[in-house]
Amino acid sequence: MSMKHSFRFSFPSSLLGLFALSLALLNPVAVHAESTTATSKSKTSSKATKQKAKPKKKSAEADDGEFANFSQWKEVNAFIDEMVERNGFDKAALQAVFSKARYLDTAIQLIKPAPSGKPKNWQAYRARFVEPKRINAGVDFWNEHELALSRAEAQYGVPAEIIVGIIGVETVYGRNTGNFRVMDAITTLTFDYPKTANRDARMAFFRGELENTLLFARESNVDPFSLLGSYAGAIGWPQFMPSSIRQYAVDFDGNGKIDLRNSPVDAIGSVANFLKIHGWQRGEPTVFPATVTDTAKAEDLINQGLEAKFSPDELKAAGVIPGAELPAGLRYGVVDLQNGTAPTDHWLATNNFFAITQYNRSYFYAMSVIDLARAVRTARGQQ
Repeated sequence: MSMKHSFRFSFPSSLLGLFALSLALLNPVAVHAESTTATSKSKTSSKATKQKAKPKKKSAEADDGEFANFSQWKEVNAFIDEMVERNGFDKAALQAVFSKARYLDTAIQLIKPAPSGKPKNWQAYRARFVEPKRINAGVDFWNEHELALSRAEAQYGVPAEIIVGIIGVETVYGRNTGNFRVMDAITTLTFDYPKTANRDARMAFFRGELENTLLFARESNVDPFSLLGSYAGAIGWPQFMPSSIRQYAVDFDGNGKIDLRNSPVDAIGSVANFLKIHGWQRGEPTVFPATVTDTAKAEDLINQGLEAKFSPDELKAAGVIPGAELPAGLRYGVVDLQNGTAPTDHWLATNNFFAITQYNRSYFYAMSVIDLARAVRTARGQQ
């Protein structure tokens, strides 16, 4: 991805030949970090050191951060030494970079999990994404980029409507890509993630993303501080984390560079490539409505991982009845979409549904993508 910037971030050319090693997660990585569950471990200590001069907190609206002197933090210097040894970075150059990084309390506050106790509500979640403004914007996006979407569908096997659905849910077709400096956000979350049950795993995830941010900036010959994104460091129209940009993004507009922030065509190809690599099967459906007649038996089939495991006979034996005829030869997972105090919606999901959950590990997310995709397709057909 090559952004339009007025300055560059460079390293001694003699060091550029070393190979980059990623701290990517052991399991497939979701594209953005807000809903990702990291599984890898890190040796980074979560304890504060005497060298940390933690800044005062700022209001949730602030996004420019505060000076934290990250270059003097013990854990930061350990990270710099790893980057020098593993990836051939210049130590003094990295120390200069981290001396300019700013602490984002906004990122800390936004990354915290929602308060417990409030029941999940699929219909309320869906209403945020499947609504007239986003549907109309999706129709316009599809009409404008019909050729690129058709080409992506032909090349990767991912329907145009699913690509449209993902970009619509993520950024309302480029309207909300984020204005946080990615280096600030990811540095803050790497070294001062809030105290949660999965803190060590999340810090390990962001440590990997910090490494990938610096590698990506070097490979693209851009200043890492010129990269803008979400409070968790996701970038561009499709909100790819830096590791996902390096692994899955493609130059789909053929101009010789990958630019997910300024090229919707690159975003289209990159989303399709991501889904294909994560198991999307050309021509297969995504979900079918279902009725659960025996809650106790069906419970054994729910929450069995992000994978389609069960045959139609196994579903029938557990009291799960499809609302439509199921294609032969496929397996399914049982998806429960809770509606607060109202009855839960149940669906039978194929591996294409679970490919979408590799983008964001959430049943709600994947279903909102599918529903928005359908709504846009229907609205477009009515023009």
